[in-house]
Amino acid sequence: MKKLSRRSFSTIATKGILGTTLLGNMPLANAFSIEQKNKKLGVALVGLGSYSTYQLAPSLLETEYCYLAGIVTGTKDKEALWQEKYNIPKKNVYNYDNFDTILNNEDIDVVYVVLPNSMHADFCIRAAKAGKHVICEKPMAVSVEECDDIINACKENNVKLSVGYRMQSDLYTHEVKKYVKEKTFGDVLFVSSDAGYISKGNPDQWRLDKSLSGGGALMNMGVYAIQTSIYGTGQNPISVSAQEFSTRPEYFKDTDETITAQFKFDNGAVAHMMTSHNANGNRLKCHCSKGWFELDPAHSYGPISGRTSNGNTLEFPFKKQQALQMDDFSKHILLGTKNVAPGEMGKRDMIIVEAIYKSIYEGGKEQLLSLGDIGIVY
Repeated sequence: MKKLSRRSFSTIATKGILGTTLLGNMPLANAFSIEQKNKKLGVALVGLGSYSTYQLAPSLLETEYCYLAGIVTGTKDKEALWQEKYNIPKKNVYNYDNFDTILNNEDIDVVYVVLPNSMHADFCIRAAKAGKHVICEKPMAVSVEECDDIINACKENNVKLSVGYRMQSDLYTHEVKKYVKEKTFGDVLFVSSDAGYISKGNPDQWRLDKSLSGGGALMNMGVYAIQTSIYGTGQNPISVSAQEFSTRPEYFKDTDETITAQFKFDNGAVAHMMTSHNANGNRLKCHCSKGWFELDPAHSYGPISGRTSNGNTLEFPFKKQQALQMDDFSKHILLGTKNVAPGEMGKRDMIIVEAIYKSIYEGGKEQLLSLGDIGIVY
């Protein structure tokens, strides 16, 4: 993976493609310690692009265990706007040159890295060395090796790590897992999962630049389809075969447009997934020995909708998935509850992503998956 220099990344940020940049080396800091279990954790968003602007920041107004405490941006004009809108003190506003001093800021407990995929590892490691707990936006990194680097850095610096898998905190996801675990509709036999949208935006956007994204649809929406295939069966896959399709090569010059993949599981179940930047897909359906259940839509910011073969409609109170996600991680830090999206889960999914790309490269050849050491299924 091509690494960007500070100068080249700053150039990209200046053009408005990104909201943040790489940072210098951070000195080692003491691990964060909790003195009061009822404390609200301060979160700093690194990167003020559309996801931070329209999803994460508004969600932090609804969280119970954390709040928006700071920002890191390379765009000077955004500083005053965010300070005023979210009442952020000047001392909690950082840029690329002064970010190292975040280790001295007791207001900030968690750093949420919302940067292009190729920068996740570098920034997460620096955040860990600053003694801050880390949320890394999905996908966790652009390689399994980088996932290991992030995990090791967080362990060495005694900080917690989570991947930005918002669906792991969604109530509809919990219901799917319950059906699978309790065999409400019998054994799961076949799972179908689609996750995609039609990209019509700027062809120079970072998601279409492999040096920044690490890949196309698979590294973006494909992670959702991988996840639903797993919790839709309740098992990690033992093998995968994959195919790639392109109908707009003039637009998708550098990244994959549409990918399909087939999984096999140790219990005999099979799954088919589709992910695309040129086709809409937003569904999970589980076919079982005594019926079926589905989510359609399945991956949206909400509301989700679900149905079952016995005529039931799934309905849960709506709450922002990102708020649930960040509260879940904060409770894990403060109260010792389960980490619903640990770094090992992000690593597992990257192992699968690499196997899918390898299968495509080898003409669809089935790739065996060794995920026994990972141990993550939920």
